[in-house]
Amino acid sequence: MSQQVPGSTAGVEKDGALYMGLRPASGEVALPALTVDEGAYRHNRDTFFALLTAYGAEIAPHAKTPMCPEIAHDLIAAGARGATVANLQQAEIMLAAGVKTILIANQIGGIASARRLRILADAYSEAEIFCFADSIEAAAALAEAFSESRKAPLPVLVEVGAGRTGARTASQAKQIIDAILSAPCLTLAGVGTYEGAVTGETPQRLDANMAALFALAAETFVLARQASPDKTLLMSAGGSAHFDRVIDALAPLVKADGNAALLLRSGAIFFSDHGIYRRGFEALDHRALLTLDGRPFIANERFKPAMRLWAEVISVPEPGLAIVGMGMRDVSFDQDQPLPLALHRAGAIADGDLSSKAKVTKLNDQHAFLTVTGDCGMKIGDVVEFGISHPCTCFDRWRSFYVIDSAGRIAHRYRTYFH
Repeated sequence: MSQQVPGSTAGVEKDGALYMGLRPASGEVALPALTVDEGAYRHNRDTFFALLTAYGAEIAPHAKTPMCPEIAHDLIAAGARGATVANLQQAEIMLAAGVKTILIANQIGGIASARRLRILADAYSEAEIFCFADSIEAAAALAEAFSESRKAPLPVLVEVGAGRTGARTASQAKQIIDAILSAPCLTLAGVGTYEGAVTGETPQRLDANMAALFALAAETFVLARQASPDKTLLMSAGGSAHFDRVIDALAPLVKADGNAALLLRSGAIFFSDHGIYRRGFEALDHRALLTLDGRPFIANERFKPAMRLWAEVISVPEPGLAIVGMGMRDVSFDQDQPLPLALHRAGAIADGDLSSKAKVTKLNDQHAFLTVTGDCGMKIGDVVEFGISHPCTCFDRWRSFYVIDSAGRIAHRYRTYFH
């Protein structure tokens, strides 16, 4: 994770030399602070890559989670095919940082956005850019914009979906395939979908709706193969909570085709968390669809939460209440409140089981309200170590974050590139 990327965070790393070797747990840096444990991140990366290799799948991790070029380059160096982005702003950031393969796994809009994409593609002519189209209108906008392009035809995946973007029927998908094939400046690259938007009132209904989406994706893939008999095609899906369903449903299809690749896009999985993904992994483990090294793949044992938020106790105004200097501007709260993990005092752990004695009951902009029970005697100046829920909406509150080593000392300081 130490690779320098031109035009990205090299300056932040240089300035961050002032922080190297310091420990957030000791309050040696300004708090609050967001950290990523380098060992946990690398463990998650290597574990997931090993699982994908075992099933013959590839990955272009979604860069929107940390929006950090160093992370994208590290994942590519470890074997990722490229980086996934959600919009043109993210694509430009990754291209400017030297990422050579980009998948825009979203609808970008109409003709104005298609022209901006064409300008971007021309500016980075050495890069390979894939995009999605879920309607004949989207395909037409891309065709009109790229008719003026100076580079090879734009690779386009037909997107099918449920609950969010994506064509809803195979007949609609066939029309999009025909629209792509009719435009000399476009080329049919495969099929894309996103299973994370699928819902169900019961677990059984969710299973049925997931199966229906994968059936639609498979049917569309067959149509794409009939339209392009000799071309290598992509079948792309996969967030971080249902990757097992994707592999189980689509890897056999791709393997049977013999000239295709299953490309997952999971991004948050490399960081995991103490909330939404931990619960998602519990459901994944209950499904028991995957194995690795001859044993059931137990996600909650395999993946480690890598992110921490460190904040200082700034007031203990009454018994049972502590106010910590961290709030909505610092931590995600869209899925769960942050989870107190440990209390640090004078650089040492004063309580390593804080989650059983303290709970965040409210967040203001800069304050967290902790209800404290039992024998946990918080003092002003103590440092609280928090776990988080939902990495995506935690990273995007920070312009930079620290990477810490096994001793809890700062090894790197990286910049994020959100709006």
